[in-house]
Amino acid sequence: MTNPYETDKLLGEYLLFHYGEPAEILPYEFGPRDALDFPARCARVCLDGVDLPPNARALDIGCAVGRASFELVRHCNDVIGIDFSQRFIDAANALKQSGELEYLHLEEGARYTKSRAKISAEIDRSRVRFETGDAMNLRNDLGIFDIVLAANLLCRLPEPAKFLAHLPGLTKPGSHLVFTTPCTWLEEFTPRRHWLCDEHSTTLDGLHRHLDPHFSLQRAFDLPFLIREHARKFQWTVARASVWIRR
Repeated sequence: MTNPYETDKLLGEYLLFHYGEPAEILPYEFGPRDALDFPARCARVCLDGVDLPPNARALDIGCAVGRASFELVRHCNDVIGIDFSQRFIDAANALKQSGELEYLHLEEGARYTKSRAKISAEIDRSRVRFETGDAMNLRNDLGIFDIVLAANLLCRLPEPAKFLAHLPGLTKPGSHLVFTTPCTWLEEFTPRRHWLCDEHSTTLDGLHRHLDPHFSLQRAFDLPFLIREHARKFQWTVARASVWIRR
């Protein structure tokens, strides 16, 4: 089966999701406008109330096409974005190199619209690196980070516990760990025995089971996002966000 995250359709959807102007994503006078600009809002959650050192490092796991990684560069000296999709990482690296990227997103049927993703001139693109990688089998030499972001990643991993087990070794006391997840557990991505929830517990409960030995929950809240599939179909989703501090 073809990985949907390597297709032209999903690449266009995610470039629009990350970099599209509000009027491109939601071209109506009505609709959930507070769900726009999700990757940038995730980056702001990471930075909220954090006293970063001068040479702060951030890791964006499941970075997709890179918007949150670029936003973290505004406050961090070194940012690494990792994603399993080669197409997504190729697009993020193209944006790093030239600061913009032309792409197509679906309007209706077989009709597409041409758009251009752009990185703000205020962002020092040299401070971000993008690479393909498996969140469950991260390379050993990544180092230590002050911020780790995992946006909408957990319920797409075959064994999320493997990823969670890496996190103490990637952080130091005081580091911030941020998750967002729509909690859409599907056996096509994650065998049921590896879900972080069950009939009697939530995904947040599952995070507590795995993280409490090393992290303290600072806050948990709802964070909406909107993905445009085409001009008249949208995914409006409310992610569960949580912020954790390394003890």
